Amino acid sequence: MDKKKILDDGILEQYLLGELPKEQEILIQNILDKDEDLKSKFNEIEEEFERIAFENAIKPPEKVKKALTSELESSKENITISNINVPQKRNTLYSGRLAVAASMAAIFALSSFWLYNRWQASEQNLNSLQEQTIALQERLMLLEQNIEVTTQRYMTINNRNVIPLLLKGNQILPESRAVAYVNHETKSVLVNSQGLPPLEEDKTYQMWADVDGVMINMGLLPADSDLIPVKYIDKAESFNITIEPAGGNDHPTVENLISNVLL
Repeated sequence: MDKKKILDDGILEQYLLGELPKEQEILIQNILDKDEDLKSKFNEIEEEFERIAFENAIKPPEKVKKALTSELESSKENITISNINVPQKRNTLYSGRLAVAASMAAIFALSSFWLYNRWQASEQNLNSLQEQTIALQERLMLLEQNIEVTTQRYMTINNRNVIPLLLKGNQILPESRAVAYVNHETKSVLVNSQGLPPLEEDKTYQMWADVDGVMINMGLLPADSDLIPVKYIDKAESFNITIEPAGGNDHPTVENLISNVLL
């Protein structure tokens, strides 16, 4: 086999990578031992392979490299190498090929281990993102429901059958304001209590309907709220708001009456 064919057919590269048949590999070994030019070319190819392997490697974090190196050192102590009868003149070639293979294997192992950790982290981030997306969808659904309810209520108070009634504060709370929207056709009442001042935690506002001198409970009014539904009472002559203990009262505390309006 002449030198030109060896170079043109890439046989040196195949020899370096261990891709030649056994007979041809032995032949190339003998040729390299005798031909200094080919041996020099082989050394250049070997160095180029090493350079490409290192330049294209993905550099893992230092802690990953240390952990894998420690594991390799520990494993090396438990390996016993048997005697191998290799001719002395081929030691250099074998060691060079083994060095390239070992370098590429180590780089591949480090890169694979690092990429695996990155994949694990990405999977955790994806799961977290999915959970956040589900939570956001639930909040969006709740918001849409609230918007729908609010829209329906605003449509209700804009109905031509709705009568708005302003409940002004008396001398106890002269600045307080509340608006009751009454629809006698649908028998419904909505109250805007945004004008009622906040109370202490153990107090609440309560609304009453006066029917023939009897005060009937219509419901509690949280302060600073918008369009609260309360009970519709037939034949009510007036609406009244009192301050009661938290949770409401069975009968109105007359001395704590802060507002009323005649119907």
